[in-house]
Amino acid sequence: HITTSVLLGRILTAGAVLEAAVGLGLLLAPSALVEFLLRAPLDGAGPIVARLGGGGLLALGIACWFARLTPSTTAGLGVARAFLAYNVVACGVLIRAYPPLPGGVAALGAAILHGLLAIALLAALFGPREVHTNR
Repeated sequence: HITTSVLLGRILTAGAVLEAAVGLGLLLAPSALVEFLLRAPLDGAGPIVARLGGGGLLALGIACWFARLTPSTTAGLGVARAFLAYNVVACGVLIRAYPPLPGGVAALGAAILHGLLAIALLAALFGPREVHTNR
């Protein structure tokens, strides 16, 4: 059986890889990534805002990467809670944007992924804890 700390470490590892990759994508090619995900162009200040968001995602990915080995510490739990907040917001925003935009499968898939990550984080952060006894 897997301990809560190991589960949280694995979730943070997955978050580090996913969010850093998307963050780099938004920094390097914001219009292409948004066009793929939402099937809508970035206009005006959109590329600037997307690059700022990309920087934030890259930072979140870096924080998850360094917290993954010590997820039960105060700092590790703080990163995990921040990652939970991000995933709840991302899932909600993508679900809300899904019907009016012709984004299709990519946007819906991203919303589902963020929802699953949020559920896993809720379980790891607030689920039942193991009780260790000395025998």
